[in-house]
Amino acid sequence: MRLSLAVLLLAAAITPSAAVIAQQPPGAAPATGPTRAFTGSDLFGLSIAADPQISPDGRTIAYVRRTADVMTDRMQSSLWLIDVASGRQSPLAAQGSNPRWSPDGTRIAYSAGDGDSSQLFVRWLATGASARITSFPGDPQALAWSPDGTRLAYVANAAGEATTLGKAPPKPAGAKWAEPLVVIDRVNYRNDGPGYAKPGHDHLFVIAADGGAARQLTFGAFDDGGPLSWTPDGREIVFAAIRGPDAERQVMNSDVIAVDVASGTLRTLTTRNGPDGQPLVSPDGARIAWLGFDDKRRSYENTQLYVGDRNAGGPRSLTAPLDRAIDDAVWDADGRSLYASYDDRGRRRIARIALDGRTTPLIDNAAGGMLDRPYTGGEFSVSRGGTIAYTGGDATAPADIWIWSGGRSRRLTDLNAVMTGAKALAPVRRIAVTAPDGRAIDAWIATPPGRVAGQRAPLILEIHGGPNSAYGPSFATDVQLYAAAGYAVLWTNPRGSTSYGAEFANLIDKNYPSADYDDLIAAVDAAIADGTADPANLFVTGGSGGGVLTAWIVGKTDRFRAAATQKPVINWVSEALTMDNTLFTSRYWFSKLPWEDPMSYWNRSPLSLVGNVKTPTLVVVGSDDYRTPVSESEQYYAALQIRGVPTALVKVPGASHGGFTARPSQSAAKAAAIIAWFDRYRLSAAPVRAQ
Repeated sequence: MRLSLAVLLLAAAITPSAAVIAQQPPGAAPATGPTRAFTGSDLFGLSIAADPQISPDGRTIAYVRRTADVMTDRMQSSLWLIDVASGRQSPLAAQGSNPRWSPDGTRIAYSAGDGDSSQLFVRWLATGASARITSFPGDPQALAWSPDGTRLAYVANAAGEATTLGKAPPKPAGAKWAEPLVVIDRVNYRNDGPGYAKPGHDHLFVIAADGGAARQLTFGAFDDGGPLSWTPDGREIVFAAIRGPDAERQVMNSDVIAVDVASGTLRTLTTRNGPDGQPLVSPDGARIAWLGFDDKRRSYENTQLYVGDRNAGGPRSLTAPLDRAIDDAVWDADGRSLYASYDDRGRRRIARIALDGRTTPLIDNAAGGMLDRPYTGGEFSVSRGGTIAYTGGDATAPADIWIWSGGRSRRLTDLNAVMTGAKALAPVRRIAVTAPDGRAIDAWIATPPGRVAGQRAPLILEIHGGPNSAYGPSFATDVQLYAAAGYAVLWTNPRGSTSYGAEFANLIDKNYPSADYDDLIAAVDAAIADGTADPANLFVTGGSGGGVLTAWIVGKTDRFRAAATQKPVINWVSEALTMDNTLFTSRYWFSKLPWEDPMSYWNRSPLSLVGNVKTPTLVVVGSDDYRTPVSESEQYYAALQIRGVPTALVKVPGASHGGFTARPSQSAAKAAAIIAWFDRYRLSAAPVRAQ
């Protein structure tokens, strides 16, 4: 196979010709010349800007450029510098991530691969020389310079001893025996992406900025996390962790903790029931800001920005009136305000928040590093003079580097101009949707390139995951591939979505799926009413929470000609007992444990509706998905087969839940499989595809 997506054609319903289509890059260019259609091969030509770090003086930005490598089929990260005044770019490192400026702006620390793991490097800008300053098994994260620039703090895994029970008999020399037993005794014994937990825990380390032996600062059977923030005198580092005798059974109850750099003594600064994290010491050391909320065991809470004294005493929320979840924050150099990012009605915004809670919006076009689907996102940093470097963009291209200064935003990079200029991309516009209960629902629609105004197109409803997350008018390769295949694509933020306030997000608390179904159907009806969607040619797909709703929809209505449920939850009981975050589902999405009230789990499981399903439904999942485990998809596939509903099961080899489309070939082939499935059931009348 040209692409590494293994399509398990376990259903007789899929024809050999459709299987062939599913294995090829979607929209592959003909041998006679290039095509203006967006194709699967174009995923290898895209670049994404991420993690912009502006120098203290505001003159230079270091950022991560992520680009697909067609030979390794992976996204590769390199580091680049931008001169803010001229926009001129220059390479910093051929590979690397996490760039962080020294306080005096003369050096940049970053992590880069070295063998099987990454190490910590420092680049001296005056000479262009780099030196590796760590040498240990582990990947340094959360890099933070000491205020005087002499030391670097970071988080890395400290290896531990595996648990054993009993002892195997002695092994004869040269014998080839089976692998030893693996004993699992952790509550959370595996994580989506990293896989099964290895012995050891994440802890804080400090090393001299010019190299030498690293010193471990924190210890114990706990995982300590970043970001890290030094006090101005360099004596303490503030971080967040879940510690204490019952730490393993706490899901989100992290505290802000200070560690004395000289002695390793720990001081716990916050103790409430709820997550406190991402601490930030003010420039003068008089205050600490952090993000968190009171845990009420609802499915959603707004993450708020708090400020307390230097010991986090007298905490007060600066953002409670905002009614939006704060994603990231950084102190202004004068210590009188903070800059913060948050999602608002499907867009990532950046604002200045004064210590009295007064919020001044500054930026409304921040964009993130997701490629396949149009999720909200964006990263930023701030210079001492208040210039903001951020990742921004819209639906026409992946994120680029922008700056905000003097009340205006300016784009500094256009990384995909050559590729997008040669392609006929789908135009995107917002459409108005009103739910049956009168609530306004945000939605966007992309139409096939070359579509004649007034011509109806087959419609794909694309549903976001979460369910507490948000889509927006952002670039997405799945959307462009579907549109290039002749489909209009509709995405929306039904109730339960974030960026509309806590009340809207919690309309599905302990009741998901429910009326979010009505919002999605109302969006489809709106796309039909405005003359875009062909009511006889409707299709539906979505991943994770969107996979749940896809399977729920086909159990509720037969109006869709075909469906593709991606990495879904099908049975809430089995998901609650096999997902990676063991304690989460039964604690936050249900009122009782599975064995205490099994019917509440069953009544919200798409499997309970499978007896109604007539819609041909494709099931797609990553083979290493530990968030919505493979067994969920296999249950649904088996149930559809038992019922005789046309189906097929597609597994993405080596893919986790979060890394479902991390490899470009798999992202392209996954979209191709869904297009092939929909094409099979699509009626012939359709607009002309891009040429």
